[in-house]
Amino acid sequence: MNVKVKGYALGALAAAAYGMNPLFALPLYKDGMDPYSVLFFRYLFAIPILGIMLKARGRSFALARRDIVPMVVMGLLLSLSSLSLFLSYNYMEAGIASTLLFVYPIMVAMIMVIFFHERITALTASCILVALVGIALLYRGSDGATLDTTGVAWVMVSSLSYALYIVGVNRPRLKGIATLKLTFYALVSGISIFVVCTDFCRTLVLPSVWYMWGNVLALALFPTAISFLCTTQAIQYIGSTPTAVLGALEPLTAVFFGVTVFGESLTPRLVVGIIMIIAAVSALVAGGSVTSHLVRFKKMFPRLRRRPQA
Repeated sequence: MNVKVKGYALGALAAAAYGMNPLFALPLYKDGMDPYSVLFFRYLFAIPILGIMLKARGRSFALARRDIVPMVVMGLLLSLSSLSLFLSYNYMEAGIASTLLFVYPIMVAMIMVIFFHERITALTASCILVALVGIALLYRGSDGATLDTTGVAWVMVSSLSYALYIVGVNRPRLKGIATLKLTFYALVSGISIFVVCTDFCRTLVLPSVWYMWGNVLALALFPTAISFLCTTQAIQYIGSTPTAVLGALEPLTAVFFGVTVFGESLTPRLVVGIIMIIAAVSALVAGGSVTSHLVRFKKMFPRLRRRPQA
């Protein structure tokens, strides 16, 4: 297979895998689990998976003392982003929530402009305007009713938390740490939020039937481990910018499963809103300097050294 074709295929797979969050989370909700319990087990299962991947790539688990506090902060931001997104599923359709979440690159751009005095370009301003119009179109649901304000607020908290996480890991203190290692420790520290939210696991809700554990494992495997691995391989083949643009498949995947599996409906106005948001964010990532802040995966997996043949 051609290297570029393989790279685009892996990039698409990475984005689609991350968009599978609702596919595995919503059945667990229906089974009686709450977002805190679902995310506790997602993080708990993802930690050893990433640990094995970290070890397989020859990375050290050692962490400098001065990096511990920033790492804990990043973990709390990451877990807050996960929690607020999963809470939003209780108030709105998962496809709409995932599309609204996709405005995080816009928030990254705005943070860089406001707090780090990055120059705003005509492209950035135009993309922000188009994305805002798209959000306005999504604000009224498929049944004509206005989206639940609480649900929208939770998605915006999720998007902002993830934007802050992206900006934070690109600061000088953490920029030298491989992304896989940083993600591993972010999950280790971030799981503390779910431990507290479940009253130190005393109110933890388990799946009622054995096969629901497959959904829990799938959450740790597909949107986490497989998504990271495929993203890294894609960047090695086609570069960071095309891989970031392929991230538009994340909300499309969520919308697809929402419609086909969970019976969520779409109207022409919602379709236009989704297209506007995805187009605006993709144009921003493809043409703006924000790309360097959105995708920092090149150091996540160093190439495996081939053993010399005897």
